[in-house]
Amino acid sequence: MAEKGVKIISIKKLESKPEKVYNLHVKDNHNYFAEGINVSNCHLFKAQSLTSIMTKLKDCPYRVGLTGTLDGSKTHKLVIEGLFGKVQKVITTKDLMDKKLLSPLKIKCIVLDHTNKNKEACKDLKYPQEIELIINNKERNEFIRDLTTKTKGNTLVLFQYVEKHGKILYEMIKKKETKRKVFFVFGGTEGETREQIRAITDAEKNSIIVASFGTFSTGINIKSLQNIIFASPSKSRIRVLQSIGRQLRKSEGKKIATLFDIADDLSWKSRKNYTLKHMVERVKIYNEEKFDYDITRITMEGEEA
Repeated sequence: MAEKGVKIISIKKLESKPEKVYNLHVKDNHNYFAEGINVSNCHLFKAQSLTSIMTKLKDCPYRVGLTGTLDGSKTHKLVIEGLFGKVQKVITTKDLMDKKLLSPLKIKCIVLDHTNKNKEACKDLKYPQEIELIINNKERNEFIRDLTTKTKGNTLVLFQYVEKHGKILYEMIKKKETKRKVFFVFGGTEGETREQIRAITDAEKNSIIVASFGTFSTGINIKSLQNIIFASPSKSRIRVLQSIGRQLRKSEGKKIATLFDIADDLSWKSRKNYTLKHMVERVKIYNEEKFDYDITRITMEGEEA
């Protein structure tokens, strides 16, 4: 019955009723079957194995899908509605902050204005080559290192590429920071180790986690997380909002959650570079969600391409 990689366990009920309840484990998601289906993080229901299960549930009168984020596309919304029914927005993140159920959020967008030589070098590059130029820029990485070490409280630095960027940032931060604990988490880190790091940072007041988007942007909650730094560019609505959600849980002593959104201006004449346009998309998300943000430009004067 179950697709590959999906484990279904029957849960024995104490009641005399004959109905069965199932606990469906898909990675770290916990989804429950009874007379209907209740799915947490239903925005992830794109995989064939999951949609296959949903389409085979012929006698399922109640379908409840819960999520805090859709990707904003009509296609994604239609897929979710086809599996669960009409999408209803119950409450916004801003509403929860206004009700003081979540920590208030301040977003600091930092646009790094690169040198003219780097801008000219980037003018004909495709997206992958532009990313290579950005993550290999020594001055940019030093800026992220210095920003990280100047923060106070638990700080999460999110990156996209492990070998090319994450490990480099981790080593740079670890070398400079001598008083705070610095952790490194990526897809190759054992799940138990990730959980130990999460538990440590819950107890810590001033640690640093350098982590990949894939491991810490979804499903991890660190109550005492005060700062997040986007070290890699992204335009994914789900990734951005899920990452922000990591730091909004309230905790003792946390007055405000701060997101440092780092962007790169490599535009040449009238041509806007890819990652700068991605930053514009993120700002659109912040406006739609009514988040408090400001934008600062910093001139890069050091390393050339």
